Amino acid sequence: MAIHHREAFLDNLAEQLGRSRKRNVEAPHYSVHPQERVFQGATQEELVEKLEEQCKIIHTSFMRTDLERLGDTLRSVLLNYDVTKVVGAGGSRNEATGLTNFYQEIQLEGYDVHIWDEAKGQENVSFAERAGAGIVFSDITLAESGTVTLFNDRYNGRSISLLPETFIAIIPKSTLVPRMTQASQLIHEEEKKGNLVPSCISFVTGPSNSADIEMNLIVGVHGPVKATYIIVDDL
Repeated sequence: MAIHHREAFLDNLAEQLGRSRKRNVEAPHYSVHPQERVFQGATQEELVEKLEEQCKIIHTSFMRTDLERLGDTLRSVLLNYDVTKVVGAGGSRNEATGLTNFYQEIQLEGYDVHIWDEAKGQENVSFAERAGAGIVFSDITLAESGTVTLFNDRYNGRSISLLPETFIAIIPKSTLVPRMTQASQLIHEEEKKGNLVPSCISFVTGPSNSADIEMNLIVGVHGPVKATYIIVDDL
């Protein structure tokens, strides 16, 4: 993503603050890092167990499968939700995981399937508004909070996880980290390597909910009413 007029903007900002522009800024050094101690040394299997436990708290269904049975697992979830319209993320992971064939198969079974395509513009959002389920891949998964991290790019519009009635996250076991601390570290590391990270990153924790009114938790206030996480062991 190109940044335009950054130097002029920062120069003007410093001027408005009445000081010279600071060009060399060092990150603060802390002597202790308590945020890194939570689940420190936990194995991937232990993180899976923590995620499953957390799913009970965030009103999210938890399933576990392998790559060979991923299609069958998805089909059972869709049948359970009784949906006919499905919007899914695009990109190379569909082909790598067999989802391209899966989507073709369920179309023959009567499902209306739309794969996110930036060339279709508003058509993607319009379909997502009518879809019964949205299917995405988690890029980083926080075991402590039960949060999936979605890099929203041209293949994965945020509407997929926001607008349909139900939300399905395919979670490669390898994406599991303890908490937000490690997720932010991974994102910063990718930036340092020069790898492009989308400007929009969504952190989604189960179905939408709010306890703003008299501290009563209401699920499904402003987004998906139901959510399912599917851990895939060999991804």
